[in-house]
Amino acid sequence: MDNCIFCKIIKGEIPSKKLYEDDKVVIIMDINPVVDGHVLVIPKEHIVDYTEMPDDLLAHISKIAKEYGKELMRKLESKGLTLTVNYGDAQVVKHYHLHLLPDYNIKEVEKTVEEVYEIIK
Repeated sequence: MDNCIFCKIIKGEIPSKKLYEDDKVVIIMDINPVVDGHVLVIPKEHIVDYTEMPDDLLAHISKIAKEYGKELMRKLESKGLTLTVNYGDAQVVKHYHLHLLPDYNIKEVEKTVEEVYEIIK
C-alpha cells in the first residue's frame, strides 16, 4: 500500500529504530511510546487487521513476539509484558501490528526512544 507508513518503514523509505527483522516481520520502536521499551511487531506484507491474517503468519508473529518479549523484559528489567492489537476504529495505522509493552511498577515513559533503543538493540 503506497500511503501506509509501516509499508514505507519496511521499504526503508522512512527511518525507524529497527530491532529485529526476518523475511516475514520487523520489530521497531514505537515513536510515541506508552512505556519505555514499547515496540511493534509488524508483518512485511500489508495486512490491514488480524481477520485478514493467514494463520501461519499469525503463528510466526506470535512466536517472534514470545521470543523477543522475553529478551525485552530481561534487558529492561520489567516485571511483565502486555501484548495489544488494536482493531477497527481503535487502529490508527491500518496495517496489522502487535504492541509489546513492558510492564513496570510505575507506568510512564522515563527515557527517550533513543535511550531505550541503545539498551535493547
